[in-house]
Amino acid sequence: MPELSPLPTGSAAESELHDRRLEAELRRHFGFESFRRGQRPVIEALLAGRSAAAVFPTGGGKSLCYQLPALLLDGLTVVVSPLLALMKDQVDALVARGLPAARLDSSLTADEVRAVRERLRAGSLRLLYVSPERFANERFRSLLEHLSVALFAVDEAHCISEWGHNFRPDYLKLPRTARALGAERVLALTATATPDVLEDICRSFEIAPGDAVRTGVYRPNLSLRTTPVARGARDAALLEHVAQRPPGAGIVYVTLQKTAERVADLLRAARHEAMAYHAGLDAETRSRIQDEFLASDRALVVATIAFGMGIDKPNIRSVDHYDLPKSLENWSQEIGRAGRDGEPAICRVFGSIDDLVTLSNFAYGDTPSREAVRSLLDEVLSRNAEQALALVSLSRRVDIRPLVLRTLLTYLELDGVLEIGTPRYATYRFRPLASSAEILARFDGARRELLRGIFRRARKARTWFDLDLETVASELDQPRERIVGALDHLAERQLFELRATDLRQIVRRRGPVDDLEWLADSLH
Repeated sequence: MPELSPLPTGSAAESELHDRRLEAELRRHFGFESFRRGQRPVIEALLAGRSAAAVFPTGGGKSLCYQLPALLLDGLTVVVSPLLALMKDQVDALVARGLPAARLDSSLTADEVRAVRERLRAGSLRLLYVSPERFANERFRSLLEHLSVALFAVDEAHCISEWGHNFRPDYLKLPRTARALGAERVLALTATATPDVLEDICRSFEIAPGDAVRTGVYRPNLSLRTTPVARGARDAALLEHVAQRPPGAGIVYVTLQKTAERVADLLRAARHEAMAYHAGLDAETRSRIQDEFLASDRALVVATIAFGMGIDKPNIRSVDHYDLPKSLENWSQEIGRAGRDGEPAICRVFGSIDDLVTLSNFAYGDTPSREAVRSLLDEVLSRNAEQALALVSLSRRVDIRPLVLRTLLTYLELDGVLEIGTPRYATYRFRPLASSAEILARFDGARRELLRGIFRRARKARTWFDLDLETVASELDQPRERIVGALDHLAERQLFELRATDLRQIVRRRGPVDDLEWLADSLH
């Protein structure tokens, strides 16, 4: 790939030459004649070696802000996103253009993961898309630590802020991860960030205020309308609206899964092409519905908020909220999926005061009791200084939902009570593709003895063997990382299949807590 010279600081002629070269690269790789509002200053900051933030509306062209620099910088660009659909769509589009991009997510087969890892080692990839949870994988982190990360791009960056509408504890660790990987620059991207959230993002990623570019959320092609309705009149109001709206694909958002099914049935009975989509459907069905929606010019999807994130369909002509959205930020993101082609689109909210009861129930259902918070503190602060917590079973024991539990642990980290380390898998499973004698014959000396010791301590099921990593490392008097590395090496050479299970969160108590009762009250 041709490289772009550093941002010139000299004459106007040099600056003009730089601009022409940047636009030439834009045309060559992506076919665009010019940049959208806000893209150029973000890209120029990155090419000059500085970190940046981009707060653009949905459909405002955030992805180009890391895709173009990725092709012009030396090294790998890591794109972190919680949206599997976005990762798949963007990688497919980049590969179709002949650009070196790949993703690592749970939908890939073992062979596909192996192929991506080999391309990373060979240095033939410029863009790698991963979820934030991928950094919990020891093998993945070890691989990245040996690579040159030119750009660390974080999509949906508002998730890092406890002031954000979609705070995700895994995001809190991303600034530390970027530093550990030696990332040369960071790009934080979001469509919804209040001033407090943007301040949090910039502070966490050490982004200078002047390199935080906000273009505003106003999009003149969207018509925003509100229809106040009583609960019993909502079906009729929706049917009337759908019958009168301009033709085209649309999304109808609801709060509950059962409502999605019922409203989809209602629309189909009125001869509309409608499908229900929610988290209660199996993965194959969700994928089929998504593909059918992308291919259709008139389909309606009646969905919970599980649908739409990361889907790049430019010709959505309407986004309707049958139920009140959970927040203004959620509403802003959801209507942002309409009219991404710049053509007119209608966004309507059917507002009923009765919806507040359901929204309140969600909020209170996620709020643990004071007794549950106190039980959690007993679990994590009254035992060993370092623990490996199995979060799912801990969630059941203390009666706190898993996401809320992780959020509470994050607050304890923010308050300096705990240090939260990199999660570890307690158990590794392998299925040999050759006999142990054949495998051992390929090695000699200390390597053969290490593998012999590992094999002897594996517990056999039917076709798979289980290894308790902590026990094996202790009995062999070897660092855990060396055991993982040996297993990874055998898997890479296709001598056996390898799986990691039983994820444990490592937490370390930083010191004694003087008043557990006060801390429980404060957290609650």
